[in-house]
Formats: sequence, C-alpha cells, structure tokens
Amino acid sequence: MAAAKSNTNWFVIGVSAAVVVVLIALGALVVFLNNQATAPGVAPEGGNVNQETGAISFGSGEDEVDVFVDFMCPVCGQFEDAYGEQLQTAAANDDITLNIHPVSILDRYSQNTKYSTRSAGAAYCVAEKAPDAFLDFFNYMFANQPAENTAGYTDEELAGFAEQAGAGAAADCIADGTYMDFVGDQTTAQEIQGTPTVEVNGDRIENSEIQQRFAEILP
Repeated sequence: MAAAKSNTNWFVIGVSAAVVVVLIALGALVVFLNNQATAPGVAPEGGNVNQETGAISFGSGEDEVDVFVDFMCPVCGQFEDAYGEQLQTAAANDDITLNIHPVSILDRYSQNTKYSTRSAGAAYCVAEKAPDAFLDFFNYMFANQPAENTAGYTDEELAGFAEQAGAGAAADCIADGTYMDFVGDQTTAQEIQGTPTVEVNGDRIENSEIQQRFAEILP
C-alpha cells in the first residue's frame, strides 16, 4: 500500500515557531525592563557615606544622632536653625556621631521639578566628591532654602552652590542626577513619612522629645 500523503502544514508550523520565539523575546525584554525599574540606585562611594543606610557621618562619639531631612521641608530648616550648629559642633568634638540622611518626600511641592530628590542627590554628589565640603554645602542649602510650592533651584544652581562650598568636582554628578534613584531607595527603605525624622542611638523619637533627648547626650 502506498504511504499516506502527509498533511503536515510546514508553513503553519514555521509561523507558529516564529511567534513562540517572538513571545519569548518579548517576555525576556519585559523581565529585563522590570528588573531595571526595580534595581537599587547606585550608591555613593565617599568614605563617610554608609552605602546601606545612606548616612553621611561625622564624628566618632558613642552616642549616635540620625537626622533625616528634606531640603524643601520648612520644618527641617527650623530644626537646623535650632540644633544644627550644636549637633555639628558636638560631632566635630567627637562627643557624638552625627548621621545625616538627605531624603525626598516633598517633590510634590516643587512644581514638578523633583527638587527634593535632585537636591538630596546633589548632597550625595558633594559627599562623594568633596566630603570635607559637605557640611558647608548642607548649611548653605538650608540658609538659602526655597519655599514650598516653588520650583526650587536648577541643577546648574545646585552645582554653583557646591562650587561655592568647595565641591566644584561634584558638578557632573549633579548634572547627571547620579544619586536620585539612591535617594528614592533610601527614603523608602528607611520608611520616612515626614521630616525632620530624628533617631537617638537607633530609637526613632517624636519631635516633642527632641529637646529632652538632646539635652541628655549633648555637652
């Protein structure tokens, strides 16, 4: 008996195989893009920056004070007016370890310029490129703090402030927004809901407790 004529439609099989290949490629692309979107932001490499906690540290005292600040936050400006010099002096004298965390929770108050994130990222650029200039930059930022619901400063202006503080080397880093993702990651990881947020020896305290707790550890 003659062999039965094959009814195999090789064209349909070929098209189906091609579709499968395309779907696999698209799936791989989606996975890649999702991984890129959720990948942690690159961390600064400055010697005084903790890449895990985002703390920019000064002093080596036994008591630790962690301060989480947003450069757009008016209450943070008031906090720095009240306690900034005292904390920085205590750190300089190694009476405490001062850990400063630039974070971002007020981007919605900067006319879509993401000022909180950009300025915090700029602070990390300064901490990495010119750590000795960080506190001058930090203090300048609060002394010239923009009001809420304004655009804040441009990247070029932030780079200019950095140069005035002695951190001109941070300009490219600021322009590139190198640490903006890192700022977002740290804000989320540290569960910051409002600023300033203050911790003393690892304990997060209420703003109403700040004066008493500082009196206990500051000279």
